[in-house]
Amino acid sequence: MTSGIPSVSFEFFPPKTEKMEQSLWQAIQRLAPLGPSFVSVTYGAGGSTRERTHNTVTRIQKETGIPAAAHFTCVGATREEIDAIARTYWDAGIRHLVALRGDPPETEGGVGGRYVPHPGGYAYAADLVAGMKKVADFEISVAAYPEAHPEAPSAQFDLDNLKRKVDAGATRAITQFFFDNDAYFRFLDRCAAAGITVPIVPGILPITNFARAVEFAGKCGAAMPQRFAETFEGLDSDPETRQLVAATMAAEQCQALQAQGIKEFHFYTLNRSDLTMAICRMLGVKARQPAVS
Repeated sequence: MTSGIPSVSFEFFPPKTEKMEQSLWQAIQRLAPLGPSFVSVTYGAGGSTRERTHNTVTRIQKETGIPAAAHFTCVGATREEIDAIARTYWDAGIRHLVALRGDPPETEGGVGGRYVPHPGGYAYAADLVAGMKKVADFEISVAAYPEAHPEAPSAQFDLDNLKRKVDAGATRAITQFFFDNDAYFRFLDRCAAAGITVPIVPGILPITNFARAVEFAGKCGAAMPQRFAETFEGLDSDPETRQLVAATMAAEQCQALQAQGIKEFHFYTLNRSDLTMAICRMLGVKARQPAVS
């Protein structure tokens, strides 16, 4: 990596329809020339997207040559079932997993119920990490929460849980998205004090839809600064201006992180390329390989 130019990675979700698949591959083909260190593909609650995740991950790595990481959760499967899926990834050449506890399946009202470990399954992410390291020598990323997981009884409990995941074999933590950089830097200080030495990569969510971003933030406990609400106010019917504002604000956030020495960024793309492409350009990340045909 050229000095001063950060390393970037991208998250996608598996498509549900043919149209969504076309949109996903358009995004991948546009972002691939930036030379990401890896891309990851999410996994639905209860394993609802397991097959689509597997197909998307293996296709990305096969067709683009970019290291692809599959999200893995504890939800809806026994240890034996999860271990068997991990082996299929290893046999397909996938060497990187993102190990997560996972969200409980949605109830009839469309809201996730209380998480209950699957009988015979991995109870929590730290258990999953340890299990995957026994299956094969995977590189394993885990989630981190600068403002604490919304279900954690305390910030210290959440930090202790991250330490357990790292001690179990995780080699990187990727944060939940945040909009307050100070919260992230305070979290880094607490991680260092706790003896957590793996990279804590900031997860960045470019705001494509402010109302939706507020909803996401509410679910994951991320604070939404008042200035964001004021800046996006009245732009619902002006998508061109909203796009410019979104790119500018996310780029400013990343540049401020970069100025403080952050050299890795993970982007939650929502399967769109425009904002992420613009932000990467403003960070100095340019195409380093031909576009994928």
